[in-house]
Amino acid sequence: MPAEKRPLHDDDRLPVKMLNDRILVKLGEADGERRSSGGILIPATAQVGKRLTWAEIVAVGPNVRNIEAGDQVLFNPDDRYEVEVHGTDYIVLRERDIHAVAAERLDEGSTGLYL
Repeated sequence: MPAEKRPLHDDDRLPVKMLNDRILVKLGEADGERRSSGGILIPATAQVGKRLTWAEIVAVGPNVRNIEAGDQVLFNPDDRYEVEVHGTDYIVLRERDIHAVAAERLDEGSTGLYL
């Protein structure tokens, strides 16, 4: 059967290529309860002002300079676009929206900051 008439199934994966300076990230655990470093349980309903979020890079566009797939990045969760691909939620960001990068490949003296 020709590819254009073949039905898509859940196991069919379409490749995703990010364009320009766009970055595709996947959040780790759901925003729920968390513990402080002192062991205090903080409920998901607690008001937290302007808290940045960590996510893992899944794909990067050709004009992204300082970030690679697999890196952890810090960004403002208010500056994001969400997309669902085959039932999995991802976030699309621009490289300039990233506040910090955490990766083993970075030099020890490097802060990982994107300025």
